[in-house]
Amino acid sequence: MDHAPSVILGLCSYTHDSAAALLVDGELIGFVEEERLSQQKHTKEYPRRAVEWLLGEAGLSAADVDAVAYNFQPVRYLAEAPATLRIALSSTTRDRALPRARGFAKVAVRTQLRARAIGRRFPAACVSPVLHHRAHQLAAFAASGWNESAVLVVDSLGERQTTTIARGHDTLRPQTRTLETINDPASLGYVYSAVTEHLGWRRGDEEGTVMALAALGDPERFRGLFTQAVRLTPTGFFVDPLYFPPRVLASGYPRTSRRFIDETCPERHPSELLRDVHRDLAAALQERTEQVMLHLARRARTVTGSRRLCVGGGVATNCVSIGRIIEAGVFDEVFVPPAPGDAGTAIGAAIAVHNDSRARQPLSGVTRACFLGPSFEGTPLNLTPWPGLQEKALGGEAAEFLADQLAQGLIVGLFQGRVEAGPRALGNRSILASPREPGVVERLNSTVKFREPFRPFAPMVLAERAGEFFTLGQEAPYMSMASGVTERARELVPAIVHANGTSRLQTVTHSQNPFMHEVLSAFARRTGVPVLINTSLNVKGKPICGTPAMALDCLANSGLDALLLEGRWVTK
Repeated sequence: MDHAPSVILGLCSYTHDSAAALLVDGELIGFVEEERLSQQKHTKEYPRRAVEWLLGEAGLSAADVDAVAYNFQPVRYLAEAPATLRIALSSTTRDRALPRARGFAKVAVRTQLRARAIGRRFPAACVSPVLHHRAHQLAAFAASGWNESAVLVVDSLGERQTTTIARGHDTLRPQTRTLETINDPASLGYVYSAVTEHLGWRRGDEEGTVMALAALGDPERFRGLFTQAVRLTPTGFFVDPLYFPPRVLASGYPRTSRRFIDETCPERHPSELLRDVHRDLAAALQERTEQVMLHLARRARTVTGSRRLCVGGGVATNCVSIGRIIEAGVFDEVFVPPAPGDAGTAIGAAIAVHNDSRARQPLSGVTRACFLGPSFEGTPLNLTPWPGLQEKALGGEAAEFLADQLAQGLIVGLFQGRVEAGPRALGNRSILASPREPGVVERLNSTVKFREPFRPFAPMVLAERAGEFFTLGQEAPYMSMASGVTERARELVPAIVHANGTSRLQTVTHSQNPFMHEVLSAFARRTGVPVLINTSLNVKGKPICGTPAMALDCLANSGLDALLLEGRWVTK
């Protein structure tokens, strides 16, 4: 390309969690996950609706796109073929060597074809494949706004990489330099998802359920097994193939071995009752994950010398592990971006292409940005498809009115402003409830969210009063960190304290979300407590509601009492 691209579209597509981001002259115009618009959770379809919205928002057409940044590099998969010799030399893994080499080669070709297919949609654009972990690194580091930090990315697989330690530098043109890499088959994300599946939940979706379940088990029973199966090394970790056979990128190859099953329990069917053995297995898995993540964080501190850490990749959504790293005091501050998983690589890939071009404009609009998707302010509301619903307009007193209803014990959906990036609702697509209401957790799980009774609910708190209730000691704007709680929290808001004595915390400042800050302040005036339960506006198995129609469906078909939708109070 003989000129620096000014319109760069970043894509995560065809794998899972499809998403799109748009940079125009270095400015992030927006980012949205396709599931928020298509209602298909974790969709891997091409993010057509997301792209249409972004281009519409910028007043552009497909022909105006100069570069498309894709979040995988096909050629990098090919390097795994010669590397499978290691596996062929061992009697434990020999039978997987050929299928593994074949699988990686197939994915290389498939990724190349996908990149070409994307290119055909944008006639003037050059398609630039970006190394997956580089996209993760840049998405995390650029969002931090720091001029320098360590960057740790831990996921299931990016081409061949599963773990990278890098150093990030510069705020105007964020760059990262990878210092250490761990390649597959040593993959923490692979192990966690393998055990999630073994326990009867969907891998790639319900790992959070296993993390919640872990608090109810005793890790002692399987501690020895996981110490052996996931072994620490001076620079990282090693996964024992006797328990977790090497990944084959094709179906029909189990992720756990016969030995793993013999030493733990048979696979649990989703309808089967939960037993102590399942809780203990989850507890041991979670404990080992935390130990490995802390070990990697210490390694990142040693290798980079940095006092700050950014964490990205799917395993960064394991908020208890992030809390452990913060508690250990390895770094002065830890940052996890709002979308640390694959969806967020759409932003990271776009930043990579912007950096690699000769673009003169600095990057803007990325630092601490999380409300990046479509907004429906001012859109007329049509309640015809939901005959039981009624609405009334609220004026400027919406925050006070909402706080009042919550203080009276109502469970309310909130749909306002631009949709959040990432897996957690942060106050724009939320379900809110008073943590002081008796039985509120049971009611939320059984009649509103339709999910397992042991699942905890996260608190949002005024940032300036967080220290009264939580021991984290730093801001947690994106609900990505589990914090210990104070005696005051146990006494006044026990509903938000999980069985392991932690809460997945969201701190709210006025600059981050003025409306939610106002609601929390008004609720505190009424109740003395600046804390609300905040969970995502959806029901189990469905994505967070990205459109008014999705939100109205959620109200009509769940135990929600009301919905505050862009200044309108909707009830049934």
